[in-house]
Amino acid sequence: MEMGLKNKTALVTGSTKGIGKAIAIELAREGVNVLINGRKDEGVERTVNEIQAKFPATLPQKATADLVDSKQREALFEKHPHIDILVNNMGIYDIMQYEDVDDEVWENYFRTNVLAANGLSKFYLPKMLGRNEGRILFIASEEAVMPSGQMPQYCMTKSMLLSLSKSLSQLTRGTEVTVNTIMPGPTLSENVQQIIEGIYSSDERTFSEKEKDFMAKNLPQSEIQRFIRPSEIGRLAAFLCSPYASAFKGSPIRMDGGMVPTIF
Repeated sequence: MEMGLKNKTALVTGSTKGIGKAIAIELAREGVNVLINGRKDEGVERTVNEIQAKFPATLPQKATADLVDSKQREALFEKHPHIDILVNNMGIYDIMQYEDVDDEVWENYFRTNVLAANGLSKFYLPKMLGRNEGRILFIASEEAVMPSGQMPQYCMTKSMLLSLSKSLSQLTRGTEVTVNTIMPGPTLSENVQQIIEGIYSSDERTFSEKEKDFMAKNLPQSEIQRFIRPSEIGRLAAFLCSPYASAFKGSPIRMDGGMVPTIF
C-alpha cells in the first residue's frame, strides 16, 4: 500500500536497534528520509548505511545525540530544525523490585523516557502547527495500562506518555497535525532474543519452538503466543504517520498480541 509519505523527513529516536530501527526501516520503505538517532555514532552510521543500501532512493542521515542532555537536543534542533514526523521511541527498561528503585532511578527513568520526548515535542509541535501538517508518535507499552509490578519505574513513565500524548493532541484541534501513541506488547527485540536463547542454550529445538514454550510458561495471557515482531510495529507506525491516519487524534493504539484483557 502506497502511504503517501515519499520525501517526508522523520526523526526516529533510539533507532539503531529494536522497535526504533524497525520503524525507521518501514518509513524508509515508504520513501521517507529518516534521521537515525542513537548515543553512539558507530551504531548510528551502521544503521544509516544499512538503510541507504536497502532504499537508495531515500536520504537517511545521522542524528547522533544523547537526547536526555538538553544541550545535545539543542544541537540537534540547530542541525535539523524542520521535520515532518517525530517518533518518540527512545526509552530504557529493566526488571526491578519496587523496594530497589531509589530516587536516582526514578529520576533517570523520568528524564529518559518522558522529559526527552517532551523536549523534542515542545520544539517540533509548534512548527508542525504552523505548517498545518505533521505527525508525532509516542511508543509506550501495554505496561502503561496493565502494570505487571515487575518494573514500576518503567510503567510509570509509559503511563505518563499516554497522558502527554493526549494533552498535546488537544493542541492540534482543527489542524492536520496528529499526536498518537502505540502500546506494543512483548516484542522480539535483539535483547529479548538473546535472553530466550540464553534460557534455552542447551535446547536443540528451533527458536520458534523455544519461543512457544517460553510464552506458554511465562506469558500465557498472550493470545498470539509468540513475541510481536518489531517489523509489525514498524508497519503500524508507518500507517499512523501517513495521511490515511488523519482521523487518529490522541489515540492509544494497542498492538499487544491480546495481552490486555479489557475492552478499553
